[in-house]
Order: sequence, then C-alpha cells, then structure tokens
Amino acid sequence: MKNILFTFSLLFISSIIFAQEDTVIKVNIPNEQKYEFTTVIDIEASAVKNQGNTGTCWSFSASSFLESEIYRNSGEMIDISEMFNVRNTYKAKAWTYVMRQGKIQFSEGGLAHDVMNSVQKNGLMPETAYSGLVGNVKKHNHEKIVPELQKVLDTYIKNDKNSKYTNWKITVDSILNVYIGTPTANFEYNGNEYNPMSFLKMTNINTHNYLTLTSFLHEPFNTEFILNIPDNFSNGNFYNIPLNTLVEEVDNALKNGYTLALDCDVSENTFSSKYGVAVIPNYDLENEKSLTYIVEEQNITSDFRQSEFENFNTTMII
Repeated sequence: MKNILFTFSLLFISSIIFAQEDTVIKVNIPNEQKYEFTTVIDIEASAVKNQGNTGTCWSFSASSFLESEIYRNSGEMIDISEMFNVRNTYKAKAWTYVMRQGKIQFSEGGLAHDVMNSVQKNGLMPETAYSGLVGNVKKHNHEKIVPELQKVLDTYIKNDKNSKYTNWKITVDSILNVYIGTPTANFEYNGNEYNPMSFLKMTNINTHNYLTLTSFLHEPFNTEFILNIPDNFSNGNFYNIPLNTLVEEVDNALKNGYTLALDCDVSENTFSSKYGVAVIPNYDLENEKSLTYIVEEQNITSDFRQSEFENFNTTMII
C-alpha cells in the first residue's frame, strides 16, 4: 500500500462544519465562543524549525514528513537537512529555467514532490552534516540567492555562447556555495560513515512508495495530471480524486498512524499559523473574527473549490 502525499487546498477544512458532496451538517454556533482545541490523533513529528527569511516551506514541511516516516518505520527520529533538498532543487530549477529559455517562474517556491525528486536522485543528509548555514550565520536568508542566480541564467539565455557565463552550471554552484555552503561527499552519523545515497538507504525511505493526491473538476477523476501552477516547475503529477474521497483518505491515513505532507495556500486571510486555524466564514465581515472565535462557515463543495482556483481568489491552490 502506498503512503500518500496529500495535496489539496485548505478550502475544505472546517473546524465546525464537515461537508462532503451533497451533504450538509448543520451546527448550532454559540455566540462569542473562542476555539478550544482537543487532541484527537497525536502522531510523532519532529520539532518545528525556523525557515528564516526563505520561501522554502515546501522543503521544511516535506522533510518533516520524511522524518515522521523514518520514525514510523524505525523508531528513530533523525533530523534531516532541509537545505540539502533546497540546494539540489535550486539547481534543478536553474536547469529547467534555462531549457525553457526563461519562460517560467524562477523563485524560491516549490512543492512537496520536489523534495521527493531530490531525495530519489541525490539522497539524504542529516542536519548535523549539512545545515545550509555558512560561518556564524544563525538563520537562513535567501533574499540574494534567487536574484543572483536569475541574473546569471538570464544573461546566458540572452547571449548564449557569447555570454560571460558560458559555464553557468559552475557559476550557479558557486553562488550556492557562498550562501548555503557546500555539502561534503561523505559524513559521519552515529559513528558510521555515509554518503547521501547510503544514508538514504539506511533510513529505508523509498520515494516510489508515496503518491500525491488532489481534487479538481477540470481533469477526470482517478487519473493523473500535471497541475498548472507557477510553483510546479518540475511538472509533478497529481492523482485526482473526488473531494469527499480525499477527505476520507486523509482521515484514514491519520487513523492508521500516518502523517501527511500538505501543500496549501497560506495566503488566504482566514488562514493563521499563529492561531492554528483555517476557515472560510459565511460572511466576509467575520474574516478577522474567525481567527479567534467560532463563526458560521461556508459549505465547501467541489464547485466552490474549483471556482476559487479559476478566479485566482486562491492563487496557490494545490
């Protein structure tokens, strides 16, 4: 049985109304009641890490998922390097950007399957072997990386063989070395020596065991398709299923002790990591209130979800 990388929007998550296709459960909403959170399922996960001034949440979240998978399989919690995946993905992005002659987005963003692609091709490293922090730097800051990389790539694309960056791959490597360091070919972990591929083998992670699920109406259900959003630079496939089935699969995975890797839009103004809520109120005037107080929520259907995607209200729905 394959584990699942769940990819869907926060649009269907509701704290007080659980809506599936053609089913509405009415709930009496008390006035001015704040949220009270109760643990229903608690699955082991590593501590939250600081991604600093970077747009690499996709690596932190998917790496955490892998850490939980390693723990589920072995009972050992290994702090894996998020920046090893990021570094390899920057290089993959650069290649794709050049081959498409600069006609795609080039940014820090990515998706969970980019981590899986990196792991499959390049292996894994522990945080102790490669942190991505150079010198005395304590916090990640990638604000200069993408502009500098893009300048090199755009110059090459424009001038080709006459460019001063004819060896653009070497220049890309050099920039990454400056800002996030150079991974070592071999490293020690718990008294044993590894390289990234042998370390991956030790963790028993097999990237082929994971599947990305989503739910959209513009593609047939029970088929794979490439989701056309800017951050899907790698043309990752998504397996499309009905929304109610997606909800059921999430519940089933959690009940059976599996964690989830979730790609989602955190730019919605009723999503709050600070308060731990993601809601779609019935009334826009209650958007701010809904972050701390229980309000009446919309019935989220496949049609609503699809319309929010197509009209760009949710610009990163995945």
